[in-house]
Amino acid sequence: MDMAELPPSVRTVLVLEDNFIIAMDAEEILASLGIQQVTIAANANQALELLALQAFDFVILDVNLGDHTSFVVADALIARGMPFGFTSGYGDAEHFPTYLRHVPRIDKPFNEKTVGQLIAAGTPPGDA
Repeated sequence: MDMAELPPSVRTVLVLEDNFIIAMDAEEILASLGIQQVTIAANANQALELLALQAFDFVILDVNLGDHTSFVVADALIARGMPFGFTSGYGDAEHFPTYLRHVPRIDKPFNEKTVGQLIAAGTPPGDA
C-alpha cells in the first residue's frame, strides 16, 4: 500500500493490543505507512486513560483482550466521534454487538496492506 493512499489527516494512531509482539508489529507497520505517532495500550482501561488525555486520528482495537473485549473503548470512541477499526484473531466467530457490526475489521495476522485498508475504510471521507 502506498503511503499516499492513507488519508492525509491520519497522523496519530492508538493501538489497543494485549499481545506485545503483535503491538510492536503494528507499530512498525504504521510507521512504514507514514504515521507520525503510534501509541500502544495493553488493555481497555489503559486505552481509556490515553483517550482522556489525547485525541487520536485513528484507533485500532483488538477485539479480544484476554479477560475482556475492546467494546467499551469502541463506545468511548463513538461518543468522541473518533474513527476506529477492529482487528481479530478469530475471524467472524466474534460476537459483535449489532451497533458495531458496520465498523471496519481485519483479521490477524495483518500486514501493511490490510492495516492501510482498515485506516482508509474507517476514516470518514474529507476528514481533516
